[in-house]
Parts: sequence; structure tokens; C-alpha cells
Amino acid sequence: MRYISTRGQAPALSFEEVVLTGMASDGGLYVPETVPQLSTDDLSEMAGLSYAEIAFRVMKPFVNGEIDDDTFRRLVTEAYATFSHDAVVPLNQLDANHFLLELFHGPTLAFKDVALQLLGRLLDHFLNKRGERAVIMGATSGDTGSAAIEGCRHCDNLDIFILHPYQRVSEVQRRQMTSVLADNVFNVAIEGNFDDAQAMVKASFADQSFLNGTRLVAVNSINWARIMAQIVYYVASAVALGAPHRKVSFCVPSANFGNVFAGYMAYRMGLPVERFVIATNANDILHRTLAANDFSKQELKATLAPSMDIVVSSNFERLLFEAYDRDGAAVAALLERFQAEPTALADAPLTRLRELFASYSVDDATILEVIREAHHRTQEILDPHTATGYRAAERERGDASVPMITLATAHPAKFAEAVVKAGFPGVPLPPHMDDLLEREERYTVLPAELSAVQRFVVDNRR
Repeated sequence: MRYISTRGQAPALSFEEVVLTGMASDGGLYVPETVPQLSTDDLSEMAGLSYAEIAFRVMKPFVNGEIDDDTFRRLVTEAYATFSHDAVVPLNQLDANHFLLELFHGPTLAFKDVALQLLGRLLDHFLNKRGERAVIMGATSGDTGSAAIEGCRHCDNLDIFILHPYQRVSEVQRRQMTSVLADNVFNVAIEGNFDDAQAMVKASFADQSFLNGTRLVAVNSINWARIMAQIVYYVASAVALGAPHRKVSFCVPSANFGNVFAGYMAYRMGLPVERFVIATNANDILHRTLAANDFSKQELKATLAPSMDIVVSSNFERLLFEAYDRDGAAVAALLERFQAEPTALADAPLTRLRELFASYSVDDATILEVIREAHHRTQEILDPHTATGYRAAERERGDASVPMITLATAHPAKFAEAVVKAGFPGVPLPPHMDDLLEREERYTVLPAELSAVQRFVVDNRR
């Protein structure tokens, strides 16, 4: 198994190399050169297995023997032993054929834990093997940061620098990051938005000379291992509902597209999927592209679903690579135009996408309405991101006889402000977090300037 860049100009890498590299040297993202297949028998045999065993079987072809089976199975088992629910990602039935896939039972109460609990262990394994240290540098719109810190805080060979937009994440999200006082954890609040933070991370990966030879590692969803780990819950939930003998559909609250792309990879591996519904908030570049072929940047809007407040959807590039028949030059040209001016997808790639993907956009008023409506109908309190998925699933589900699985991406306690605005008294944090709002915080506020951020990293790494 080799991994190639979506822009076609970077060298192909092994699994170990792609985990430690993150972004490709040509500015692209890595994807598998070939997609491994799960046969009908492979999928059928997963019925009734533990989540960790399904994860081992789904991910093993991507690892391609670079970690021996016993070690890889141990890393996977340890990663998912950190979840509070025995099913890891339980399915919750909402109505006759609509299910909620609860991805928030990990240590930081968000779907990012599913991948980052494993990624931290993979990084430490490979760095130990090489006798190296590395610096993690990541940008977060809320959930990735805390999940990355929780996944890597105990790693002996890593220093972690997480950038978040100052005063643009929820208090719970911020404190989950800034109250971790480990010696290898550094939180930076950027005086800008998520896209500013993400741009500085990308620029640092493009030119790592400021670190004088120390390896820079990505934990954002540009890292292929993040996508790989997320493929698993699509397979596990579909099998629980009868796959491969029946199709399922998925609705995914999304902004950066990594979560949806993992589902697409499950489909490419052989999972029978009827359709993917992409749910966005008012920052709706994915919806505008699919519905109106408007692939353009718009001004960022602050919403009640802040983890989706993103203007540039980084992982969409991976899907564009597939839609353009893996033509890296065409993808690079499209994204170059996108940076300079409003643009559009070519007809053939757009048609391919519309055959499998639908989309829907939800504003803040609708988010509050949906939280109230969903509770009335199901007794569930949804977080604002999951609320966008609930509404989109109902509006764009297609064939009602096909089970619809909506991904619940975060625990509602992480977004108490929205829950209270919807008319509820709030949602208590789980017991292991009930003192979160009283914990000591540690973070540094910096201007949205690349030189200032890179200087801080150099001065503080161990």
C-alpha cells in the first residue's frame, strides 16, 4: 500500500511515512494509491464483533504489515478502551428508520476522539521505533484540539502546539484544551478565525526550516490516519443495521469534509451506501458547491455550531481528486483558481458527486428549532452540530425504506450555550468532567502572524 498526493507532484509514501508527514510536499493531501476492498463475506463476518475487532479488520489493509498484527491490535484495543460506552459508538433509534450514531463517548465528548486516540498511539509507536522526537502543530475550530491533546498528552516523543481562534470556541471546548497542564502541551489563541490558524499551520508544514530539523507532525484531518480511523464507524454502524445485505444512508454534519470523506472511503471499499447527506451551518461552501456549483469563499459567519465555522473545506480536496478521475494537475489548477476568485467545478466531476451526495444548509434559528423539535419527538437533546444533521437527514433522506444514520458529532454539554438558547436548562457534563469550569487554564494569545506563532513554537518546544 502506497499513498499519493491529490496534486500529483509529491513522492508516494508508505503508511509510516504518511502518518509522520501529514501534508504532501506539493501542498496536496495523501490518499491510498489503491483502495482495499471488503467483500460481502468480509462485511458479513463483522456482524456481532466488538468495535475494536472491526476496527482492526477495516484498517489492517491500510497499515499493510508496517506494524505487526499483535502490536496493531493492541494499539487499537487500547485506543477504544478509553471510551465510556462498551459499544464505543452506539446506535440510538430515533424513529422507524432513522438512527443516531453517537460518536461522543470518548474522553473529550466529540467524534474526533475516535481517530485521535489511535493517532497518538501510532505516532508514539513510529517515533519510538525511529528514536525521534517531533512537534505536533494543529489548528482547531473547537473539537480537534482537545481530542489531539487528550490523545497525545502522554506521548513521550511529542510536543503539542494547538492553535484555536481567540474567543470563537465554546467555553467547554476552550477549557478542555487549556486546562491540560502537561509539560508537552501548549495552547495558542489566535486573534483571528479558524481559517487564519489553519493557514499558518499549512504554511509551517510547507516550510519547516524554522524547526531546524525537528519533524513537524499533523494531527488535523490532513493526516491520513485520521480518515482511516473514521472509516470504521461507517462500516460498524452499517453492519449493525444489516449491511452488506441492505443499503444504508448517512447524514454527516460537516465543514472540513474529513468525516464525510471517511464515509466515502467506506463506500469505495464496498460498503453499500445509498447516499451521503452533507449538513452545513450558515458557512455553507459544501452545500453551495453541490447545489449551485458555487465553489467560492464567503465571509465567515459566527454561528451556534462553531466547530463548523469554516470558510475553506480542506478535505474536500480529497473528494475532488476522486471526482476529477485522480487528475492531480486538474485539482491543483482548480484550487489555484479557488484561492484567487469564485470558481466552479467542471460538469462531469459535479455530475459524479451529485449521484452520491446531497446537501442541506441550516441557519441558527433553525438549529434552535431543531433542538426543541428533536427533544419533543425523541426525548434526545442534540448538540447544535448534530441538529444540523437531524434536519438535513429529514429533508434529503431520499428512499425512506433505506435506514438513515445521522452522525452525532458531539455531546450537547459541550455546547450548553445553544442548548440554553433553545429553552433547556442545560446539560450536565459527565462525572469525569464535572469540575471542568473551575480548573486552572494555561494558554497564550498571539496575533494572527506566522512569524509570531513559529517563534513561540521554537521557544517552547522541549
